[in-house]
Parts: sequence; structure tokens; C-alpha cells
Amino acid sequence: MAFFSKLRERLTRSSTKIGEGLDGIVSEDATPPEAAPPAPAPETPAPAPEAPKPAGLVGRLFGGTKAEEPRRALDDDMLEDLEDMLVQADLGVETALRVTANIAEGRMGRRVSATELKELLATEVARIMAPVARPLPLYAKKPQVVLVVGVNGAGKTTTIGKLASQFRAAGKSVVIAAGDTFRAAAVEQLQVWGDRAGVPVMVAPHGSDPASLAWDAMTKAEADGADLLMIDTAGRLQNRQDLMEELAKIVRVIRKKDPEAPHNTLLVLDATTGQNALNQVETFQKLADVSGLVMTKLDGTARGGVLVSLADRFGLPIHAIGVGEQIDDLDAFDADEFARALVGL
Repeated sequence: MAFFSKLRERLTRSSTKIGEGLDGIVSEDATPPEAAPPAPAPETPAPAPEAPKPAGLVGRLFGGTKAEEPRRALDDDMLEDLEDMLVQADLGVETALRVTANIAEGRMGRRVSATELKELLATEVARIMAPVARPLPLYAKKPQVVLVVGVNGAGKTTTIGKLASQFRAAGKSVVIAAGDTFRAAAVEQLQVWGDRAGVPVMVAPHGSDPASLAWDAMTKAEADGADLLMIDTAGRLQNRQDLMEELAKIVRVIRKKDPEAPHNTLLVLDATTGQNALNQVETFQKLADVSGLVMTKLDGTARGGVLVSLADRFGLPIHAIGVGEQIDDLDAFDADEFARALVGL
């Protein structure tokens, strides 16, 4: 899968941080391969044989079998080290505790290597992520209205452009509404993506009513027989009351045309914000009925673990993740591939 090969290449900050953390946990108080307890020293000490040196990280991972790796007993001290490392990797306290408890179950006292610990952690991460790994659902309803929300700078505009391009490549007709009417840059960026994808972009004068634009876009989407209408929105969280009123008005207006709309409300999150992403989910769940998540900028962060925390805490579908600015840098979320990339496997 080309996208997740790219993810493994680009998620280096998270995978290196977690992978090296796991190596460090095991190497602390580890038993080197084939090491034996020292014999009692004679009265006249003889020169001791040189102790075998543990292989380096590359050698342990790629140059030998698991049996050749140093091992450490899985005990309370090791679990505490693992919990601390996972919290630092932005899995959050509750998720870190749950993951370490599951890893420990039935394994206390067993000596494990770093590779085995990575495999165990990847399995637990994948188990948490699998239920939320769901592509954006497509319905027979035309137009399917997709409201896209998130703070400014999270990547809403590029996400809309990439999704629109991908849907059009799959044979779907798409209309985009540039509903962040207060940011000229967002409108211009959507127009660039629209031109690139061959998708019409509805715009309105700077500072005009986004709800009015949403109405006009629905009218156009219906007239054109479009499959999807994607509506961008503002993300001015510093004034939540204004944003709440604006989003509520957009929803009220589009429901006058279709009582079931919006059919999807996507929250776009920036992975570099770490645990603050959880606060954004809580806020936007109050402002809009969020139905799914898209996580961007996983290539530029050491905080990829926050995606695990989000899945564990909220259980919202993760429709896609992004690792760059190119059109193929956004793809459907795969739990197993992400888990292995995250822990450095």
C-alpha cells in the first residue's frame, strides 16, 4: 500500500520517539543474550571474560532473530516506564493505562525483547483503532451534503480539495462551497483546488453570510445533479458564540432544502496540536453534530499517538489521514498499517 509506505517514511518523529522509547525501556535492566550470573570471585581475582555486548538498534531489528535481543522481565517497574513513555507520545493517561494493562495481562514476569514489545503495542493500538477505521460513507441521496468544520490552519481547505479530487476521480460529481467568507486566502485556495480537480467552487463576496452561500450551493448542486456538496466553514474558536451561531444558521438553512442535511459533518484536526485535538473534538461536538474525523499533518509531528487517544475516548469514525500537501497524501485510514508505522515497525 503506497500511502502507508509513505506514512512510515514520514511519520519518523512519532515512530522514532516511540520506537526508541521501547528500546530504552527494554534495555534498562535487560539481560543480554546468553548472559550468565557472575561466579563468586576467588581470593586472587582472575581476569573476567569480556561480557557480550548487546547489538545496536539496527542490528537488533534487522540483523538477527528475536532470541538474540536483550530481554527484560515484564514487571511493575517496566509497566510504569511504558505508561510514562506512552503518555509522552500523546496517547493520553487513560489510554496509556488501558494499553499497558492489556499488554501485561497474562504476561507478568515474562522476559520480552524490544521487538516483541513493539509487536504487542502495535496489536493493542490496532485493536483500539480498528472500530473507527471507516471511509466516508457515500449515499444514494443527491446531493449528499458534507459540512467540514475545524479551526483555522487545521487543513480544512486542502482536505476538501483533496477529497473532492478523489471523489471526482472515482466518477462522482462534486460541488464545493467556500463558506469561510471572512478569509480570502481560504477562498482562493479552494478555487485553486477546484480548478485542479475540475470541480466548481461557489464563492460569495468577502464577509457575506455563509448560510446564504450554502443555500445557493445546494440550489446549484441540485440543479447540476451533483453527488456531493462539500461546504467549508470558518473556524474562529476564539469567539465560540459567533461560530456557534454561524454554524447553527448554516444547518438551519440547508435543512430547509433537505431536512436530513448535513449528511456528514467532518471535523478536520491538525496532528501537531497533540492533546489539544481532544479539546477541539469536545468543542465542535457541541457546535456541530460531528460524524467523523480527518487527521492532517501526521508527517510533521511527534504526536501521532493522539489519534489513538481520540479513537479510545470518542469512538468517532476516522475517515482519512494526511501526511503531506500532494493529492495522494490523503487516504483512507487503515488501523493495522497505522499501528505498525506508529511504533516503528
